[in-house]
Amino acid sequence: MPRPKRITIPGVSVHVFQRGHNRASVFADATDREWFLALLEKASASQGFAIHGYALMSNHYHIIGTPVDEQAVSRAIHHFGSRYVRYYNVRHARSGTLWGGRFKSVLIQDERQWLTCLRYVEQNPVRAHLVDAPEMYQWSTYRCHAEGAPHAWLAPHPLYVGLGATPRERQRAYRQLCGQPLTDEELTAARFIQ
Repeated sequence: MPRPKRITIPGVSVHVFQRGHNRASVFADATDREWFLALLEKASASQGFAIHGYALMSNHYHIIGTPVDEQAVSRAIHHFGSRYVRYYNVRHARSGTLWGGRFKSVLIQDERQWLTCLRYVEQNPVRAHLVDAPEMYQWSTYRCHAEGAPHAWLAPHPLYVGLGATPRERQRAYRQLCGQPLTDEELTAARFIQ
């Protein structure tokens, strides 16, 4: 049976996520996460996939980005994903696949869904009980959006920019938005329950 074709629309953001094979860890430590982000940065720039947010968990990752063309997402994920597997296998003296199949992607179809998705991704470490608050997690973009932490290659999305006229206003508005946990209804409506 053929695999279903991914729908990608240039200029429309997507939520991309991928788990480790058998839900095994794909990041052993900070060095692995730093390599992953360095490879993601290069792939996003060279393949036309602007990254707006991410969260690196222990056995999976989440990325929110906007492609410039229909193939940009696939090119970028393949570009950094295959290089990361080679790096990881050499560093950890292992062989074989790291990922549990193809990456999954969901089109983010409207403004409410986009903000819900960003909240979902950046609050993932809290829901996974890794930290008590999203600002405590080093491996997501929450502190960039909520506190103005510098991030050289993160592409601000127009919806985030529209939260306020100044960086402080945007950060305050985003913190208020994230002050409430996502409801089951929001998760279901956004189709992010995995």
